[in-house]
Amino acid sequence: MRIARFSTDDEPRFGLIGSEDGVETIAIVGGDPMYAGVTFTGEKVPLDDVRLLAPVLPRSKVVGIGRNYADHAAEFDHDVPAEPLVFLKPNTAVVGPRDPIVYPRQTEDLHFEGELAVVIGRICRDIEVDDVAKVVYGYTVANDVTARDLQFRDGQWTRAKGFDTFCPLGPWIETDLDVDALALRTTLNGDVRQDASTADLIFDVPTLVAHASSFMTLLPGDVLLTGTPGGVGPMRPGDEVSVTVEGIGTLTNQVVSRD
Repeated sequence: MRIARFSTDDEPRFGLIGSEDGVETIAIVGGDPMYAGVTFTGEKVPLDDVRLLAPVLPRSKVVGIGRNYADHAAEFDHDVPAEPLVFLKPNTAVVGPRDPIVYPRQTEDLHFEGELAVVIGRICRDIEVDDVAKVVYGYTVANDVTARDLQFRDGQWTRAKGFDTFCPLGPWIETDLDVDALALRTTLNGDVRQDASTADLIFDVPTLVAHASSFMTLLPGDVLLTGTPGGVGPMRPGDEVSVTVEGIGTLTNQVVSRD
């Protein structure tokens, strides 16, 4: 299923992406299907008539993974970590498709980082690798926006990755997907900057979820970013960045100056 969170100029609603007579539609469901299950209201609206929102608002946190592609570690002359390198982004960083990425005054080197994101569907702690599928709700696309100069200057990553708008998610959640070898591509103003496969992940999704749950409780709606491949780079106000993950879709955002 492809589950979208959307608005038609009123309260956010949820629905399933489908097609009717060749037109992409959203079949509206009552409540949040993560908690209420899928109960159709009987309403359908054309996808082009709605504003897509971030498909999930993490209840507590976004868990990030650093240097999880060898080529990304190499482009900054870093070693590949011996175990997953974990950081946190606040849930206030989350925005949706077409929402602006605000360029902060504090940085002069703002980077895109296209990623596959995992949405947690059940409370879990100390989950075993073989049981991770039981707690994963689905997958979406993410851009782990990073103020690179602040990351290097601070020596830790909270500020560099934690500004409001620094975690675009979307366009929806795909609940049925084999993520072992998905194409991942990031474009900046239409030019390809990242072109990789999730087959190149150093630590795969089950390993990442199990590792994160070994020291903190993961809650329904929490999001885990699986890391970015090589090719990250700067973006400026006016730029448009798009991240596409095979089997899910494309997440597009524009960079704007802070007023």
